[in-house]
Formats: sequence, structure tokens, C-alpha cells
Amino acid sequence: MAGFASLFSSDMAIDLGTANTLVYVKGRGVILSEPSVVAYHVKDGVKKVLAVGEDAKLMLGRTPGSIEAIRPMREGVIADFDTAEEMIKHFIRKVHKRSTFSKPKIIVCVPHGATPVEKRAIRQSVLSAGARRAGLIAEPIAAAIGSGMPITDPTGNMVVDIGGGTTEVAVLSLGDIVYARSVRVGGDRMDEAIVSYLRRQHNLLIGESTAERIKTSIGTARMPDDGRGQSMQIRGRDLLNGVPKETEISQAQVAEALAEPVQQICEAVMTALEATPPDLAADIVDRGVMLTGGGALLGQLDLALREQTGLAISVADESLNCVALGTGKALEYEKQLRHVIDYDS
Repeated sequence: MAGFASLFSSDMAIDLGTANTLVYVKGRGVILSEPSVVAYHVKDGVKKVLAVGEDAKLMLGRTPGSIEAIRPMREGVIADFDTAEEMIKHFIRKVHKRSTFSKPKIIVCVPHGATPVEKRAIRQSVLSAGARRAGLIAEPIAAAIGSGMPITDPTGNMVVDIGGGTTEVAVLSLGDIVYARSVRVGGDRMDEAIVSYLRRQHNLLIGESTAERIKTSIGTARMPDDGRGQSMQIRGRDLLNGVPKETEISQAQVAEALAEPVQQICEAVMTALEATPPDLAADIVDRGVMLTGGGALLGQLDLALREQTGLAISVADESLNCVALGTGKALEYEKQLRHVIDYDS
């Protein structure tokens, strides 16, 4: 009977990220992962949604005047309210091919540092997109559950979730947050660092999508041993004479460009360790630190952090999906994890 009920259960968990939005459906796992981008066609002041997700991302930085491609999430929270709502609606519809009989219950994760106003905005967007109830769960808790940490034990677990807009550093014990800190540095900040480095050092202007491609293909958090590393061809606009040109960039240069955001992440981890009660700190020495989120995929970031902190650093298996999986688990095992989901208002 349970199997039959789960066919019609449409409860979902949504990881509403700055860069990507993932949807987990109860009993089915993560079934949608798309960029958090919405493209509008604007005619006589009236906006009409053209594309959402993958298709819209291709338009970023390449749109004519009549089309706008927007990322409604900035630094982990909603920056553009209506657009965010459209996006959530679209993703919910995409997950439900058929017409829904019931309004789903939806759990969304929010950054730990989100203000009550930002939380209310997220909750409102989800409710107006058609949810029956909207629960919120703190992102570090979701990331820790998703990476398989035993967070309900009375031992210290440290999780560092590096997303597109924010990095959340948290120490968890007994299923709740002992200390958490959200720094507004993440994948986007890394892209910006690459853009400004190339502008300063090479008088070359590149777009954000090119910067992201550099980061994902040869990005690294520490200098290559031979002082150069791999290299790749990139194209952009020469700022001296204004014509497009192609040039080569090496891993060493990318490491130099990314030095500052990586340093900020290291500092956030160090600050968290300083603020951790000694017994929990002792557990963290034992178990190490878990890196999750898309930023955890940056080459050698675990090594850079290990050099700074001297702790064992491991990267979660499905680091991109950790938060969505953890939010999904909170949905599946709601009774055990009831205290971490916030349903009020």
C-alpha cells in the first residue's frame, strides 16, 4: 500500500541555490537539477517567460535588448521575487508531468545567515508557487545529512558547504547547529575573481560564462608544483584595441586569481574552529571536515584547506547534490528530523 501511496505523494524538497536549483521528489530521489536562471521577453513593458533553467543559462550575457536573462537568487537568497516564483513554479510543473491532485508539501533549504525577511520571502514564493505547506531547513544541516554524516550523534561534525553565492561553515552535534557562519563567497565570487584578474593582468575582458568554464576545467586552489600546470585557450575582448582575441591561460594564473576567495574560505573555517567548544573540536580532529557543494569540486581545494588547518579534509561523494539529498532525507524521515524543519507562519 505504501508503494501505491508514494505514487501519488508529490511532496518535494527543493535546494534553491544561487547557481543551480535541485528538486527531490519523495520516494524518487533528485529528479531535476537545472541552473537557477530565467529568461524573459520584454515587450511594451510586459514580461513573458521565454526559458527557464538550462536553456536560459545559454542566454546569459548573450541577450539582445528585448530579452533579459536573470538569476533570481543572489548570495543564497531571493533577489528578484517575481522571477524566483516563476522559476519555482516552472520547476514544480516540470517535475509533475501530470496535473497534480494535491498541493505538495515542500521543504526548502535556506542559508544559515538568512534574515527573517529573506526566509519569509522564500516561504512566500514557494507557497504562491502552489505548495500546501512550506518548511525551511538550514543549509548546513541539509548538507551534513546529505553527505552521510551522523549528525544526530553527540559528536562534533564539521561541514563546509561551498555554494554559488555563499559558503556555509557549520559545526553540528546532536542534530543541530552548535556554531555556523555564512560567508558571502562562493562559486560566483571565484568567477568574478578570474574575470578581474584577466582584466588587470592581461587587459582581456571575458564574460562570466567563460570564467566559469576556466574554473571548472583548470581551476585549482593551490599553485601547481611545476609553477605552470595545464593551460587552456580562452577568447575575449582585448581592452587595448577593442578587438576580440584569443590567448592562453595556465593553471598557475588561475590559482593566483583564485587565491583571495580560497583564502576567505580558509579563514571562515579557521574562525569556526576557534569558536568551537573544546570537546567538539577534539571530535573534529578525529573525524575531519567534510566539504560539500559545487565549490568542493575546485581542484585541490581540500589540499589547500589541509595545509591551512592541519585537519583531514574530505570531499563528499555527490557534493553537488548533498544539500538536495539531505533536504530530501528530512522529507522522508520527517519524524526523526522534525526539530530541524521550521514550518511556522
